[in-house]
Amino acid sequence: MSSKPAAQIKDFFDPETWTYTYVVYEGDGSPCIIIDSVLNYDPKSGRTSTTSADKVIAFVQAHQLQTSWILETHAHADHLTAAPYLQSHLGGKLVIGDHITSVQAVFKGVFNLDERFQADGAQFDRLLKEGESLAFGNLSLTALFVPGHTPACMAYEIGDAIFVGDTLFLPDVGSARCDFPGGDATTLYRSIQKILSYPGQTKLYMCHDYPPTDRPAACMTTVADEKASNIHVHDGVTESQFVEMRTARDKTLEMPVLILPSIQVNIRAGHFPEPDANGIAYLKIPLNAL
Repeated sequence: MSSKPAAQIKDFFDPETWTYTYVVYEGDGSPCIIIDSVLNYDPKSGRTSTTSADKVIAFVQAHQLQTSWILETHAHADHLTAAPYLQSHLGGKLVIGDHITSVQAVFKGVFNLDERFQADGAQFDRLLKEGESLAFGNLSLTALFVPGHTPACMAYEIGDAIFVGDTLFLPDVGSARCDFPGGDATTLYRSIQKILSYPGQTKLYMCHDYPPTDRPAACMTTVADEKASNIHVHDGVTESQFVEMRTARDKTLEMPVLILPSIQVNIRAGHFPEPDANGIAYLKIPLNAL
């Protein structure tokens, strides 16, 4: 009786945005997936660079991996995705949850995007529904719909691991904000409970870490650790208590530095807007809109 193949997980940390990118694969020469990549962006100059993405490319090529899927857990508001850049070098198909269309519709209005931008998810190669699976070699992932931080967040279950996106953070950091358009604290609480209903030894891989002390950044915890000591949502915290805390806390938070460029690019699956007649692509800055 053969056992299921074990997934190997390589994490990459981008210190400018506190973001973790993951490559998941079975072994050298196998198919792989990439989750939540980063395109470096300097808000002072408007220049992009590929330092973080190039590290991922180097790893994939060094281990002779074949990229099957390049996934986003959601349309990030704090960093630009490097998905199209990775795709151009490694192949693979761009994937996000199917509720991205609701996020696209909202921000099409916020940024007053013209008819060239279609809020139908067609910018991605595949839109995943709750419970749907994707295979990559002998491994597979299952999509878990976990809205609340945004209305379109997906987590990805692979074996005994779940890549939770921004739904949860490490126990000493807590939970994600819910004050972006379409976010909802009650919904987030229920999504968190969905994740925490898994066995205690289930590994939870974060999209971000913001170490509150002098501990180094870390990417993984477990369901048991979260239930025991998450500062926002440990065992015993009720839905109403969480909603009250999360709502009050969100009122104190500043907008992420990169929200305006990030959202405009990420709802396009990482593609830049069509360039103007001078060959330069432009992003919009809506005044007094957020």
